[in-house]
Amino acid sequence: MASSSKELYYVFLKRDPEYERLKEIRTKKGEEELDSYLEKRHEEILESNLEPGSYKRTVSLVVVHGFGVEITKHQAEVLRSADGVYTVEENEEIKLVSS
Repeated sequence: MASSSKELYYVFLKRDPEYERLKEIRTKKGEEELDSYLEKRHEEILESNLEPGSYKRTVSLVVVHGFGVEITKHQAEVLRSADGVYTVEENEEIKLVSS
């Protein structure tokens, strides 16, 4: 039985021409169009692969074309094989050691 404990994962997407085009527009309008495109694209991937209400998208990452989402380990495995997804990585906390 899969664990239902949710953790933060980062989903990194494959590059696509529309993302590349919008990323190059260095205006306020271009920035708004990119934000809108990313929100729509990220939700499309989640909605087409996971049950509604079973996840919580936390952040869109413009520079690396990805997003953060709170999901189960099983859901992360599902997204790893989703069309357009490059990789899915669990958030990792690193403890700093002072010398």
